[in-house]
Amino acid sequence: VQLQAFGGGLVQAGGSLRLSCAASGAIRGINLWGWYRQAPGKERELVATITAGGHLNYADSVKGRFTIARDIRRNTLYLRMNSTKPEDTATYYCAVNRLGIGKYWGQGTLVTVSS
Repeated sequence: VQLQAFGGGLVQAGGSLRLSCAASGAIRGINLWGWYRQAPGKERELVATITAGGHLNYADSVKGRFTIARDIRRNTLYLRMNSTKPEDTATYYCAVNRLGIGKYWGQGTLVTVSS
């Protein structure tokens, strides 16, 4: 599975940004799609996930502000980021889990939120 994430950049606090992640290759059997982030000096953390069945899960820090969505036909994952805060500054990674095989990671896209 190859994951290509893009859409990161600089945004002012309170602004919006949409990240995209296109999946290609051996995408059969993916049962979980997700966004994770890693800020400088911190561990990687979960942002949001969506299962193959459409169940959503969000980190408390982004609930009500971020929305994860998936376009099944385009094999693309999205993260809509609204009401951004400086603490959202991080490198954002998309990842998928293939049932019985494991997790695949994209290369990351940097999001910087200025105050």
